Amino acid sequence: MTGASDIIRAVVDGDGTLISADPPIATLQMQAGSAIGGPLAVPQLAALARLSIRMNIPLSRSIVAACGSADIDMWVRAKPRDGKVELAVVEWRERIAHKVANDSAGREADLVATQDGWSWQIDPQLRILMIDADNASNDYPKVGTPLTAWFRITADEDGQLPILHAFAERRSFSAQQATGKDGSVYLLSGMPMFDAGGRLSGYRGKASLDVAEVERHAAPTETGTPLFGRRLDRALRQPLGRIIANADTISSQLEGPLREDYASYAADIATAGRHLMELVDDLADLQAIDRPDFTVTHEEIDLADLSRRAAGLLAVKAADRAIRVDVPQSDEIVPAVGEFRRTLQILVNLIGNAIRYSPEGSMIWVRAESMDGVAQVTIADQGRGIAHDDQDRIFDKFERLGRDEAGGSGLGLYISRRLARAMGGDITVDSAPGQGARFVLRLPGA
Repeated sequence: MTGASDIIRAVVDGDGTLISADPPIATLQMQAGSAIGGPLAVPQLAALARLSIRMNIPLSRSIVAACGSADIDMWVRAKPRDGKVELAVVEWRERIAHKVANDSAGREADLVATQDGWSWQIDPQLRILMIDADNASNDYPKVGTPLTAWFRITADEDGQLPILHAFAERRSFSAQQATGKDGSVYLLSGMPMFDAGGRLSGYRGKASLDVAEVERHAAPTETGTPLFGRRLDRALRQPLGRIIANADTISSQLEGPLREDYASYAADIATAGRHLMELVDDLADLQAIDRPDFTVTHEEIDLADLSRRAAGLLAVKAADRAIRVDVPQSDEIVPAVGEFRRTLQILVNLIGNAIRYSPEGSMIWVRAESMDGVAQVTIADQGRGIAHDDQDRIFDKFERLGRDEAGGSGLGLYISRRLARAMGGDITVDSAPGQGARFVLRLPGA
């Protein structure tokens, strides 16, 4: 990470007025036709500030702003405080506008940022500066240790080491297989960070379990489905990732201006790619849970905490549609027994469905409680509701009840109910047309 002296700061009032700014941002503001004391006129920074103050949570985003003949790639943190928003630009990289980039960092930034797994950050000497605080434990690498001391990097099927080529060329990388000290096989993805002077300040990225490798060591079914699924997953995921990243780059016009209709086409391609990627994820889960030897772990979890986490993961999606998600209070605790990751997956699916099928400007209630040895979470929305005769069908494979909205594979509820039942619980629904839907996840109490 850049040092404190390299961070570029600004403060924006609740009404969008730029109160103060370091010289680089002040220059951008002046070139956009405004000044300190006037409305923040850099659209990307202004949008981030508005979103942060509206949601009242800190946000971090990679944005691009035009500055004369150059484009500025920035990583910006926005933190609301006392009715204002404090902006901190921790990366600032200038590049000539309209020039095709030599590396793929900008194209792959969104892909790396949205991948599952725990986050890491290293300095130019490959020393770990940060790991995801939510996942930090004795089982994870410690701050200050070299990345290579915890991971043993392995070559891919072609004998290549993507991470080494990326480090040498200061560009992004993905799908680098590595074995951790805990014996698990991970896939590493990362992107370079640069300070305000354009110097490489390290890498940030994600480490996710290599599900395909786990399945390779699992007992295959009679038809050899795990091996087939692993190959299909690998064959689809990487090209889809490239399609999404490149379409996002085109639609956001990072490499120069483009006709509006062409940019819109690219955005549609990115949306379709994400839908296909979700389908790949769902099919991988479907393959796992339909195996006769499928099991889940049983550990003590907090359903109230998991509800807050799930809603937090979907906060931006809800804010985009002006939907308020009312979650359990921060001091509420609802002990249960289940698998942390799978329970979070279920709640993200249920709350995500509520956001998808609720009208804009509506409200979703998430309540967690314990009663008679059972822990439960209720998600209630103000959507159009579900007819009584359809309430069993929605848990069937690929069932979408004739909905034609973009997104959704018709597998989410089927997978969620199978996972809930594998943990000794269940999911039920109570709804009526025009009266919203009320989904309830129940798990054994702790």
